[in-house]
Amino acid sequence: MNELPRTQLNDNSDSSSSGNGNGNGISSSSSSSGSSSSSSVSYAYNESLLVYRPDRRLEIWRFITYMVLHVNWFHLSFNVIIQLLYGLPLEMVHGSQRVAVVYLAGVLAGSLGTSVIDSKVYLVGASGGVYALLAAQLANVMINFGQMRYGILRLAAVFIFVFCDTGYAFYSKCVTEDCLKALPSISYIAHLTGSLAGFTIGLAALRNFEQCHHHYYHQSNLIRYFALGVYGSFTIFAIVFNLINTVTAQILGEEGEVFKQHLLRDLGIA
Repeated sequence: MNELPRTQLNDNSDSSSSGNGNGNGISSSSSSSGSSSSSSVSYAYNESLLVYRPDRRLEIWRFITYMVLHVNWFHLSFNVIIQLLYGLPLEMVHGSQRVAVVYLAGVLAGSLGTSVIDSKVYLVGASGGVYALLAAQLANVMINFGQMRYGILRLAAVFIFVFCDTGYAFYSKCVTEDCLKALPSISYIAHLTGSLAGFTIGLAALRNFEQCHHHYYHQSNLIRYFALGVYGSFTIFAIVFNLINTVTAQILGEEGEVFKQHLLRDLGIA
């Protein structure tokens, strides 16, 4: 995820919508999308109805639609390539609907997680879903290891990519914030939360081809319910957090405006 510096963001945001709506960054959820952006990118995304904005939390479609926006062609192409490499094999085995559920769960988790942990950035890109597909590979190996050829090699490929991309994300974020403030950095929160979503929903949604014994069948169902419970708990917490944060900000904004009017009237200005 690439965060633009604070000074490049639109300062005309509706601050009454969220306590964190100061417009402190735009994060493109890209897997290693690099340093390709400018202030014009920031302003364009500020006005988009699709980008996730912390000061527009009540526009709930933004928690999903940010995935269709990308910083540039490299950003888009890289995410598409990773989706084809890791998502297509899952789709061929488990079907489009199950993989779509995993992908969208990762996208939602990416925006919800960022809204709680790194709540001052704007989001664009699809790496929440991309990392969900990567983590779903791990879930797939865990539940179907006995029926899978080269399962260890598949996991190795996933871990190598995740290690390299996560390392670059931390490096990019650090360098951007401390040195190169004109360039976007990669936000790692959507990567992490998307991965957690992909793993948990992957355990619950992907087919289990080893359900041959009665005991194993019930054990598998227990794992599925537990995974759904984990994802559901974190999702509910994030939704409640956003609602409380938004309502609190609105109340404080209204009280602040009333106090300002009283102060101006007492000073004889208004």
